[in-house]
Amino acid sequence: MSFFPIEAVKTNILGTENVIESAIKNKVNKVICLSTDKAVYPINAMGISKAMMEKVMVSRSKDSGNTIIVGTRYGNVMASRGSVIPLFYEQIISKQPLTLTNPEMTRFMMTLNDAVNLVLYAFENGNSGDIFVQKSPASTIGDLANAMIKIYNSKHGIQVIGTRHAEKLYETLLSKEEVLIAQDLGEYYRVPSDNRDLNYNKYFFEGVENTNSIEDYHSHNTKRLNQDELIKLLKSIGYY
Repeated sequence: MSFFPIEAVKTNILGTENVIESAIKNKVNKVICLSTDKAVYPINAMGISKAMMEKVMVSRSKDSGNTIIVGTRYGNVMASRGSVIPLFYEQIISKQPLTLTNPEMTRFMMTLNDAVNLVLYAFENGNSGDIFVQKSPASTIGDLANAMIKIYNSKHGIQVIGTRHAEKLYETLLSKEEVLIAQDLGEYYRVPSDNRDLNYNKYFFEGVENTNSIEDYHSHNTKRLNQDELIKLLKSIGYY
């Protein structure tokens, strides 16, 4: 029997509440909560717990006194734990084909420096309840694999093994509903907290007339890196 869902609740939801409560009691100036693309349209325990963590963060930001509570959201960091890049590297040096579930899947390409800069930007510019997202380029997994094959001159090609259970075709960093209210800050989006009360009668005549043309912000509709750009990015994080 797996206890992962309960551990996700304890860590991401209750753990966040404990940290925020402690920060407020000890008059910490600012708290930055780190979230993930998996919190947008979540399909597994980790994503659902991260989505709830964001709700806890936004809710507590409304009564946090002088403690400013801000969130950030990003996808997998390149070459971090869970990234496919170290797996591809191990397969290449072991003279094995690179295993892909679906070459047309897209993922945001975000370096560790990008992730750190996002947190720093949120720290310097965030208002309580804000969630920040960095505009990031993306790549198909097939293009990423071919870029690594070219870097290391691998002769063993690619093996497509099929999409895994609950694996998303692309990553989403902002839902359609968030895009409607997001503030474009150049390199970043700010999603401000919805501070309206529950008296919906006050908002009966407010709304957006045409939302059909609004899209989520995801790795299928962001800037797509070509092979040369991918190779340059991979080399910048130590793959050459």
